[in-house]
Amino acid sequence: MQKPFLIVLIIAIFGAVAIHFVAPELNAAVAFFTGAIIASVIFSLKGQSTEAGDNVTSVEQYTGPTMTLYVGNLPYRVHEGEVKELFGKYGPVNSVRLVRDRKTGRRKGFGFIEMSEAGAQKAMSKLNEFDFQERTLKVREAKSQDSEKSERKEEA
Repeated sequence: MQKPFLIVLIIAIFGAVAIHFVAPELNAAVAFFTGAIIASVIFSLKGQSTEAGDNVTSVEQYTGPTMTLYVGNLPYRVHEGEVKELFGKYGPVNSVRLVRDRKTGRRKGFGFIEMSEAGAQKAMSKLNEFDFQERTLKVREAKSQDSEKSERKEEA
């Protein structure tokens, strides 16, 4: 069984017991079914809000010139907020996106940070080869997908 199913099942049982005490004339099966529906809706809404906010962190947008940084060798358990806090010491951070595996949902150990150009330059010089949570970070200016494709064509 999957974890979300177990959580919904447990919440449904508690919901059925609570509904039984509130409305004892209600059939137990109906009470359980109602609890399962309510738990499923709550769980799915909660999951959507965490998933949406998990990949990209963005609060106050910096409107000046920005640069996107590639950050490699990140700890797999690091969260966007921790990365934003680290890079925020060098300038305004617009967004943090930690890349995940499409199939497993696990982080791949790298990400992209969009921040002020001046802050990005400082962050690159200070945080490249920096030990962060027992990992040595690799910080570089991110290449656009177009430039990578053209480089591959030139090599071929």
